[in-house]
Amino acid sequence: LRKSVTIFFVFTMYFSGGLIPSYLLIRNIGLIDSFWVYIVPGVIGVFNMIVIRSFIEGLPEGILESARIDGAGEFTTFIRVVLPLTIPAMATVSLFVAVGQWNSWFDVFLYNSSNINLSTLQYELMKILQTSTTTATSSTSDIYSASQGGSGTMVTPTSIRATMTIIASVPILMVYPFLQRYFVQGMTLGGIKG
Repeated sequence: LRKSVTIFFVFTMYFSGGLIPSYLLIRNIGLIDSFWVYIVPGVIGVFNMIVIRSFIEGLPEGILESARIDGAGEFTTFIRVVLPLTIPAMATVSLFVAVGQWNSWFDVFLYNSSNINLSTLQYELMKILQTSTTTATSSTSDIYSASQGGSGTMVTPTSIRATMTIIASVPILMVYPFLQRYFVQGMTLGGIKG
């Protein structure tokens, strides 16, 4: 049933229920105003599942056969042979998911906007960017003046947006160098058949 299951999952990837059914599902599960709304809906994505499955299918069959000849069962083969070989694919998917979740502010807006304790940095950044855009037309010298006696440097809305964007980008920029080697290997390994 491999082909039928794949078609089913790919169909759900292309044709999702939409925003309103997703909200109703999240509400009925009881994830509104909880931290779990950031984790449970994104536990597994169809695209990520297809990437990992394609990577595993591209592994040489000889490696799996040699593990079976040595007496390893299917579970042992998966844990000791397949899983260590999928580190590049797992790192690639982890980077995709981490960047997607880190940049997500819409989940907070929909599900947790009434709970200040469950706000995220991206949601707060979005609110600051909106307020700095709306106040840019008012007197910025009164709002953003960093002076004590009237003589100082004026902080503009553009500089606030740029600063907040840099601050929000730093954690991902710090993680990426550690995953870059796996990311490049994971993206290019499936393209060449030996």
